[in-house]
Order: sequence, then C-alpha cells, then structure tokens
Amino acid sequence: MTRVIHTGDTHIGYSQYHSPVRRQDFLDAFEAVVDDAVDGGVDAVVHAGDLFHDRRPDLQDLMGTISVLRRLDDAGIPFLAVVGNHESTRGGQWLDLFERLGLATRLGDEPVVVGDTAFYGLDHVPVSRRDDLDYAFADHDADYAALVAHGLFEPFGYADWDTETVLTESDVAFDAMLLGDNHTPDTAEVADTWVTYPGSTERASASEREGRGYNLVVFDADTAGGDDRVEIRRRALDTRPFVFVSVELREGEGESRVRERVREFDLAEAVVHVEITGEGDPVTPAAVEEFATDEGALIARVVDRREVDADGEVDVSFADPEDAVRDRLDERALSTAARDVERAVREDTVSDANVRETVKRRVEERLDGDGDLDAFDAVEAGGDGAESDADGDEWDGGGAEPNGDASEPTEPNTEPEAAEPEDSDPASTDGQVSMEDYL
Repeated sequence: MTRVIHTGDTHIGYSQYHSPVRRQDFLDAFEAVVDDAVDGGVDAVVHAGDLFHDRRPDLQDLMGTISVLRRLDDAGIPFLAVVGNHESTRGGQWLDLFERLGLATRLGDEPVVVGDTAFYGLDHVPVSRRDDLDYAFADHDADYAALVAHGLFEPFGYADWDTETVLTESDVAFDAMLLGDNHTPDTAEVADTWVTYPGSTERASASEREGRGYNLVVFDADTAGGDDRVEIRRRALDTRPFVFVSVELREGEGESRVRERVREFDLAEAVVHVEITGEGDPVTPAAVEEFATDEGALIARVVDRREVDADGEVDVSFADPEDAVRDRLDERALSTAARDVERAVREDTVSDANVRETVKRRVEERLDGDGDLDAFDAVEAGGDGAESDADGDEWDGGGAEPNGDASEPTEPNTEPEAAEPEDSDPASTDGQVSMEDYL
C-alpha cells in the first residue's frame, strides 16, 4: 500500500489584492499541507505544478518554501513534483534547485518508486507543442503506476488536452493521473484510469467559493475495494475565510440597506465580496468597502452590477464601466489580435493572475505555424474586429484555474522566452531572484 498527499497550484508568492497578508496566506496553506503530511505519516507529497505563482519568486517566498520543504525532508517524506506553467523558465527550474538541495524530486519519464507505486511526471506543455509528444515512459516493476501532470485535461471544464490520448499512447499503463492547473477539485474515470484534480490550496480567485484542500490518494487493491486499485479522498484545509454578500436593492433602498446586509455576516479577518443588484438608489462602492473593513474585514471589494441612468448628456454608467470601455474601444482601429488581447485582460473568466500568460498564449498561437498574421492588421474603427469566444479560450489554465483571479496555460520548459536580465544581484530586482543566481 502507498499513501500520498496529492496537491498543486499552491501559487506561493501571489500578492492577491496587492496584500502582503494574502501573500503570506499562500505560503501558510502550503505549510498546512506539509503539516498534515508529517502528522499523517504519508509516504510522499506529490505536487502537480505551480508551486510558485511567478517564475521569478521573491527571495522571501523562496526561503519560506525551502524552510517548509526542509521540514518535510526532516520527516523522511519525499516531495515529488512537476513544473507548472506559472513557474517554468527557459533553462533550469526552481524544482531543479530544490532537487540539488536534496529537498525534492523532479518527476519525468523515468519511474520514481515510492512504496509499491511508480510515479512519472509530465510538465506543462502548450497546446501548440502537444502534437510532438510521444508519451514514452520507461518500464517499471512496481504494483501501481501514476502520472503526475500539469494542464487542463478532459473531461473537466475548460479542457484543451485529450486525456484518453495520453493514456492510450503511453508506454505505461497508469492506475491514476494526478493533475494540477485546474483550481476546481474533481475526479473522473477515463479509460479505466482515475483522473483527479485536488484544486488550489488557497482561493486565487473570488470564483473559487468552495473550501480549499488536497487529495489523499491510496494505492491498494484491498483498501480501494478490489479491482479499483486506487482510492481518492478529499481533505479540507483551514484557509482565509471569504465572505460573499449578495444585496438586491428594491426601489428606495440604498447604501444603508447594503450596510445592514453586510452586518449580517462575520467579517473578522475575511476577504469580503459584495455584489449589488436590483432597482435601488446609487451606492458608492468605496464607502461600502471602508465600512466592511471597519467591521473587521481584511479586504473588501464591491461590485455594483446595476445599470444606473446618468444625468445630462453623459451616457456612461459608472455602475458598469465595462460599457464605457467597450464604447471607447469601438472608436479605435484595433486589430483582431489586439481585441483578443484586450478581451483577455477584461473578461471575467480569465483570472487576474492568468492574464499575462493568457495574452502570451493567444499571441503565440496566432504566430505558430502558418500563423494568422492578418489578425494583426488594423480594422476600421467602429467595425467588429473581435472574434467569438466560442473557441474555448475563456480560460488560460491554471489553474485553472477557470476560476477567476488566478491558474492559465503558458509555455513549458522547452518554450522559448525572452532572455532574463543578466544582473546577478538579487537586490537589483527588488527581491526577485532568477535561476541564473543559483544554478
């Protein structure tokens, strides 16, 4: 029998809402996973990518992660991982550094056997390069086998990777695929193989309303009930509370009603999201946010989704600034590609943390192969240069995430990228450290 914790999308270093407290929350969540691993005496911790939020993590995030990994190492529990799209760099990976320090094992096409299970790895690979993959893995003589991979796999939401192709073309018969990138936890069976996401360990987006956690995966025919061979259990993490307040204002109701509704919730140290709908009076979001923080919230955000008539000749509804942005864009001679980029920046389905990688991917896909170079030509102002979102590009991965503020497909280890600055002094990058400083 082999018992492992399956986690991923920890996004250490993410300063959500530009908050240093939220930044610490992401490291704390990873530490909580390691605490459970040590307390539970599992055989390994398997991380399915996006350990860091950025490929150039700040020194404090790097040192904090090393400290947590050392605790795991002291307990004799191996840390097995793959590289996600957020952290991949042109050359060496942070995971390679941790491996040199004896704190991690980077999974690949050779088996890493823990207990009676062989683990393999598949780093994130962009869509444009997946046709070249041959899914060739070395043989093993263990009782079970698992593939750890980072990407958006079928049959889950926003998928762009054919899971059945991976399983049928692989040289190894896998009992499970332990995945990362989608921040929504889920499990399914594909081609007689269990395929599962643990979800992110912290809410990287306001759309991630369910509680956060990880998977406890057991490889054991008896424990799993005979022929199934694998048992997957969901374990919860105690993370920063998010409070979601919906207020529908009736005619004559305004800010006082919003405050009354907000008071109904326990806001202590919580991230609070207030959504206003209905037919009531105008509300100043900033005033409500200040009220919520005075009531104990760590962070407060207010969205007023109503259309409010404006006085005089002004035809912009400040309750919905998206309309104003669209109107101004229609006046400009933007290319189709530019509109595609603009849509990636503004659309709700792409998380804030994924915008950069989503934009890069969409541009690269237009340039790959024959390329859609006409998409970079300016169109007549006021024309319809935007393309349909029906091509499935609503989410960039990462994690997932399809979850609003954070997870997105980016370039893999082999993807060319702009050269990193050659300054070897970490202080010159405001604490951000490049691999060249260490490898």
